[in-house]
Amino acid sequence: MAIAAQAAALMYSRQESEYFTAKRKAARAFGVNPRSHPKDLPSNKEVQDRLRAYAQLMEGPARTEVLRDMRLEALVWMHRLMRFKPHLIGSVLTGHVRKGSDIDLHVFANSIESITLLLDEEQATYTVERKQVIKHHQTRIYRHVHLEGAGGWPIELTVYRADECNYSFQSSITGKTIERADVSDVIALVEREHPDASPTHNAQEAADETATQVDVAFMYRLLLEPLAGVAQSKTHHPEGNALYHSLQVFCHAIHAAPYDHELVAAALLHDVGKAIDPADHVNAGLEALDGIISNRTHWLIAHHMDAHKLKAGTLGHRATQRLRQHENFDDLMQLQTHDQAGRQRGVAVPTIEEALNALMAMG
Repeated sequence: MAIAAQAAALMYSRQESEYFTAKRKAARAFGVNPRSHPKDLPSNKEVQDRLRAYAQLMEGPARTEVLRDMRLEALVWMHRLMRFKPHLIGSVLTGHVRKGSDIDLHVFANSIESITLLLDEEQATYTVERKQVIKHHQTRIYRHVHLEGAGGWPIELTVYRADECNYSFQSSITGKTIERADVSDVIALVEREHPDASPTHNAQEAADETATQVDVAFMYRLLLEPLAGVAQSKTHHPEGNALYHSLQVFCHAIHAAPYDHELVAAALLHDVGKAIDPADHVNAGLEALDGIISNRTHWLIAHHMDAHKLKAGTLGHRATQRLRQHENFDDLMQLQTHDQAGRQRGVAVPTIEEALNALMAMG
């Protein structure tokens, strides 16, 4: 259809960015009323197909090299954002890139700040966009982070809630479920379609090594530093800010159990969520620490507030029974003791760097 071809040309030249407006403008060029019945205009899918063909005609073989490089750039950022379960979507995944295409990633986090903190440490240049969309009479705020990759391609992170990771998203173009790929899927795709692309040889091994060599101390420091700006209730925390408290708790724990790396880690990190979401600091902290702490440390942090309630006699009977039956119950109550003790004014504490060096030396 001529209207579809004209709309595709408008979008390729970046005169229009939306299918709807491109089709209406193209319709006017052919004397068709753009407000006529939708069946008289091409579908988004028809325009998309013409756009792909147009891109191939205009860009030729060089398009394959660009696609390869964009996929490799996507992998770099997916590894950096591993904690947020990134998925590649869109033209870089399907192979239908064109001039001006961006790299689209879905990431999952309850707090966008946990993502921007990481980007700040990476010294990335980015902007945050919050877009309000009304669909089916329901209003939803979509959160996007726009940054630029090393190759100059724009990268768009669409941020969804952590519990939406397994949700099937629908395409506004085709109405079908959006195709997406995690890190291992993209590695397999690159090895299959771009076998000569360095560094994709032994890419799975490289990805595994990247995952296991995450700079844990770097991530811990990233989460601890903002606690210096978190003031606390003088009633419950007369000692001052959340960082000073955390370092006190760390000191008590490492003195009592210098052999127990997981318990000491829980002591140092139990309140990191207070700088992310003070209203739900336990879950916010666990989300930020996902993938870089052990299951035991995770459990201790997850239940440290329950331990306080148990000690105060305000925890329900069933919850109390569940805690008491857990194999790490005694360690949890030890953490509670350290947490309570770490509320003194004027005591000496190590720096973050000193605390992390001591923790990492424990193995």
